[in-house]
Amino acid sequence: MTTQRTVLEEAEAFIRICGDELGWGADRTNDRLLEVRRRIAESGSYEHTEEELRLGARLAWRNSNRCIGRLFWETLEVVDVRQLETEEQIAEALLRHIGTATNGGRIRPTITVFRQAGRPGREIRIENYQLIRYAGYETEEGIVGDPDSVDFTKRCLELGWQGERTAFDVLPLVVRIGDRTPRLFPIPRELVLEVPLSHPELPGLADLQLKWYAVPIVSNMILEIGGVSYTAAPFNGWYMGTEIGARNLADERRYNLLPAVASLMGLDMRHESYLWRDRALVELNVAVLHSYKKHGVMIVDHHTAAQQFTRFEERESRCGRGVTGDWTWLIPPLSPATTPIFHNHYEDRIVTPNFFHPDRDGTATGDIGVCPVSGTQRAFTP
Repeated sequence: MTTQRTVLEEAEAFIRICGDELGWGADRTNDRLLEVRRRIAESGSYEHTEEELRLGARLAWRNSNRCIGRLFWETLEVVDVRQLETEEQIAEALLRHIGTATNGGRIRPTITVFRQAGRPGREIRIENYQLIRYAGYETEEGIVGDPDSVDFTKRCLELGWQGERTAFDVLPLVVRIGDRTPRLFPIPRELVLEVPLSHPELPGLADLQLKWYAVPIVSNMILEIGGVSYTAAPFNGWYMGTEIGARNLADERRYNLLPAVASLMGLDMRHESYLWRDRALVELNVAVLHSYKKHGVMIVDHHTAAQQFTRFEERESRCGRGVTGDWTWLIPPLSPATTPIFHNHYEDRIVTPNFFHPDRDGTATGDIGVCPVSGTQRAFTP
């Protein structure tokens, strides 16, 4: 449970970080500390300035132990919409985020921050796991679409949404304020950039009519900055190819496409020792990278991403900062031993500001359950 004393301690620590990293100087830092202390004494909390919010959101990315893409933390575009009140206004801001982040395929790392938690009955929640996500339908023949979305799809159907029941139906936005009834907001088709998948040497793969969306925008995490919680702060980077080709499309509990790809390749699938899964996995990832580049959509392969993370470590070292990390998440799901990260050790210590997953009573628990750049979910159930 967060107490006024805890808020004060975290606020003071954050303001000092702002002073150091923004070059405020001792006088300005002390003045801001006095103001924050007064605000907390009067109301139990305080509000961040735009400058503090921008730095705090970027630091949350820099401190995300499970993210391989932290080299670019300073490029995060922070959109401050703390003044918005209604579900309609919130939905409009979310749609703007999708357009801004997509940027015609030249993905912009973006975070949209809504008002902080505080007064009862006004807390904003975005119930989607990601702003863009494909539906999953239970049928007598099995699941159509994304199995990971079955429960949320049921939720949307109960709220009145009607999908087309294809394998790639884009789910609507679900916005809730306090205890009010959640509101549904369909995402216009033209706003969602999708990439049809093909393979440079397997023409039959295009016949599977596979596709994936361009930008992963994580939307159910809590942003914690200096003792202040933002329960609605969707954020994105761009995809690492393996997040689509080795997880979303390949996992048995997701689209489970390795048997179909192996069949296209004419592989013998009678025995696991033939490594047909491995060979199909590589070609599925080749298809993802090839297709995104063909259609002009930003993506990074896992080898380049690992090299970028090494540059991030070097840069942090020059700044006198250590790098924390969750090794089990930093290594890519394809050929991890071929990357420099595989051979390194990281201290899995939580540093704030950061992103956290909300538990059922709405408080933040644990480190982030997804990579802020790719939106990847691993051994984590929202």
